[in-house]
Amino acid sequence: ALMGCVAGTGEGGPSSPRVFVVRRDQDIYIQTLRKLFNESHGIFIGLQRSEEELAGKSRKAQLVQVSKNYRSVIRACMEDMHQAAISTRDPALHSQYSTQVSILSAMELIWNLCEILFVEAAAAGPLLLRLLDWVRLHVCDVDNMVREVLSSENPSKHELFWNVVDVFVLQGRMDEARHLLSKEASANPTSVNMYRILDDLMKKMPVPSLGNTQTLTEMELKWQHWHEECQRYLQDGTFASNSHMESICKILLGDEDAILEKKELMTTWYHFLVTRLLYSHPTVKPMELRFYAQACMDLFLGGESSPEPLDTILMAAFEFEMHQVIKECSIALSNWWFVAHLTDLLDHCKLLQSHNLYFGSNMREFLLLEYASGLFSHHSLWQLGVDYFDHCPEYGRVYLELHIERIPLNTEQKALKVLRICEQRQMHEQVRSICKIMAMKALRNNRLGSALSWSIRAKDAAFATLISDRFLKDYCERGCFSDLDLIDNLGPSMLLSDRLTFLEFHRLYGEKRFSEAARLLLMLMTAHIAPCSFWMTLLTDALPLLEQKEVIFSAEQTYELMRCLEDLTAGKSDKQRFQDDDVESMKVEMLRLALARNLARVIVKEGTLEGS
Repeated sequence: ALMGCVAGTGEGGPSSPRVFVVRRDQDIYIQTLRKLFNESHGIFIGLQRSEEELAGKSRKAQLVQVSKNYRSVIRACMEDMHQAAISTRDPALHSQYSTQVSILSAMELIWNLCEILFVEAAAAGPLLLRLLDWVRLHVCDVDNMVREVLSSENPSKHELFWNVVDVFVLQGRMDEARHLLSKEASANPTSVNMYRILDDLMKKMPVPSLGNTQTLTEMELKWQHWHEECQRYLQDGTFASNSHMESICKILLGDEDAILEKKELMTTWYHFLVTRLLYSHPTVKPMELRFYAQACMDLFLGGESSPEPLDTILMAAFEFEMHQVIKECSIALSNWWFVAHLTDLLDHCKLLQSHNLYFGSNMREFLLLEYASGLFSHHSLWQLGVDYFDHCPEYGRVYLELHIERIPLNTEQKALKVLRICEQRQMHEQVRSICKIMAMKALRNNRLGSALSWSIRAKDAAFATLISDRFLKDYCERGCFSDLDLIDNLGPSMLLSDRLTFLEFHRLYGEKRFSEAARLLLMLMTAHIAPCSFWMTLLTDALPLLEQKEVIFSAEQTYELMRCLEDLTAGKSDKQRFQDDDVESMKVEMLRLALARNLARVIVKEGTLEGS
């Protein structure tokens, strides 16, 4: 599926938003976005573990801080991407990085607005101050012009001087506007009186307070008096001789046409909205925003252009349509990162509780599952996806089981990592599956020790038996075992497969624990644990034990060995006997001789013991 990406600027200048088309989930492979995925993962986990017991203001402050942390990660990535765009010489890469900067910028713009309206839920008064900060932070198109004027030798004579004053006024940056105007007053003594009056009006302009220092009614009364004073000066023609100052006075009065004349300086309809509210309705209530927003967008775009995806998303936010914001962002953005984390935060704010999707999962879980599924397609980011699935109570476990089985187990180290994740979550079926896959790989590469180790871990008796048979076949052919260190560490795993007991016999023999080795060897044959095809090998292994200085096999055990040897030779047909080579016949004769000698020694020994 192809998805559009919102961006703030395009080739047509600062006021031409564009839609970029990007393949879904390709963002996961962009190296510079790794910081976004890695660092936001930590914030996400912290939020899941945060104290929900915190009540009222302290909980809200905690959630606002989480939101700011997410935004700081977006901004850090945006800065990295911007630096990458500057430093690259490859035009295609430059274009890709610039596109990503625009997308990240749009993401932070939307997130910041959602933070103000939904997470912080700013009330009338402080709401306007927050929106002003929002506009100042995100409308950066005029910053270069401001820097150019302020760094010039004589700012008041600069051709863009009044543009910069207007920018400050439009953004409510009164102190900076007054500072610039003072330079104009110094340069033009004739306009000193006008300047003083305008400066006084700007200085006296009432602004809402963030604390509870004044009520909304007090604020509205002060603002009304100030508004009337501005109106008087304008009607008296105080500023008639200076069109720039007259224009500023009209803006202070909230004159719609005067503000719209500065369209190029505001660059966006939402800047126009905040400026208009500042000078005509500073105590706007959250639920009134929708009416002003729609009117400002219509006026600003003026039918010349239709709204872009970014405009639609911001409008949905101003209308407090949270689900619409999430839906539009899902369509407009090129990955699930944004909607998954924003929805999770809004869910923790208890704002999405009522909204369940028709297929059973809630919106938060659905988006987190989509995002985590995308992470699993990456060779290393899949590890982050595990934690996201862990925090999806309804379907997370099922998704994790399905995705973890698809991880390519290229190395033993990666397999062990995946195995540890499965074991921690008691995913027994997946543990067995991984161990079987690794055992098969090791067997194909003729690494019998590793194959046996994996099959034991999988508790797969049949496969462990198969590998043990390979070990024994090797032993029969070469007369020694490979992977002796593995045999030493088998321990209780012996019980998994009968064949593994052969390996245990070899270990005991190697450690010169002859009595235990003799007992085990006898048990292998008498209990029919060993297949008949291996009896001759075992009996041959018994030869050195029969030849030891110290008598190891008792009379009873020796009789058992003799019976096994006779069973083995008697079970063969004449044709088979005829086909047996001289070596085999010699082995049988040597065994008979050794067993007879051992029996004689043991009878003497046991008789002596009885006599004494």
